[in-house]
Amino acid sequence: MLLGFEVSVAIKPKSEKTNLSFNYADEQIRFVRLPRTEGNGKILIKVLPDCRVQISAPETASDEQVIAAAKQRARWIYQQLREFRSRLEHVRPRQYISGESHFYLGKQYVLKVIENPTEKPSVKLLRGKIEVTVREKSAEKINALLADWYKARAKEVFARRLEAMLEQALWVSEKPPLRVLTMQTQWGSCSPAGRLTLNPHLAKAPRDCIDYVILHELCHLAEHNHSERFYRLMGQVMPNWEKVKGRLDKMANSLIN
Repeated sequence: MLLGFEVSVAIKPKSEKTNLSFNYADEQIRFVRLPRTEGNGKILIKVLPDCRVQISAPETASDEQVIAAAKQRARWIYQQLREFRSRLEHVRPRQYISGESHFYLGKQYVLKVIENPTEKPSVKLLRGKIEVTVREKSAEKINALLADWYKARAKEVFARRLEAMLEQALWVSEKPPLRVLTMQTQWGSCSPAGRLTLNPHLAKAPRDCIDYVILHELCHLAEHNHSERFYRLMGQVMPNWEKVKGRLDKMANSLIN
């Protein structure tokens, strides 16, 4: 499941990454063509929160066919790019200094950096603050400490939420293995073997957003593609999933940056 929006365009069924483009309105829209070896032979268009456009297509589709499919959805792609660019204008790169705001489980916490040459580096959640102790102030070291802290927290949170969501996913007979892996374009994924992979950045999101991603991947255990049956199943276990997904999409840049 991608961080950005996605659509599928039906097309008649190149394996290497290719850079292509087309013109729409006042802009040249560039995108990367990627190979698609699974699915139903459709071209999959994705606009990511960092304003990259990716289009996955079967090897049998020519570049001209891929560009034609992109042009069919040109207005949608253009609108998504404008929306994501607007959001990026309000996102400042992290400097990892005291006073910054960082997310955890949907809440914002103030970062407090403490320099102590004799104390072991650590991260603590205390009274509305994320307190990071380092022997020497360094944005790189603080970033690495926070990344490890989020990953450890994510493992605990995801394990608890998976247990809770399994009570709703009646089609799952055994608890699937769970892995936490940092990804730039996905909140989660489900392997053909049934292993769930979740992004530790997701631990920064509200609980219902975490539940949505887990349920999304659990639905893939029953239906591997985004078919009508998949969305029907998703609607049964989380009727408001589209609203929750919308909230998560809007937060994506703030959570990942």
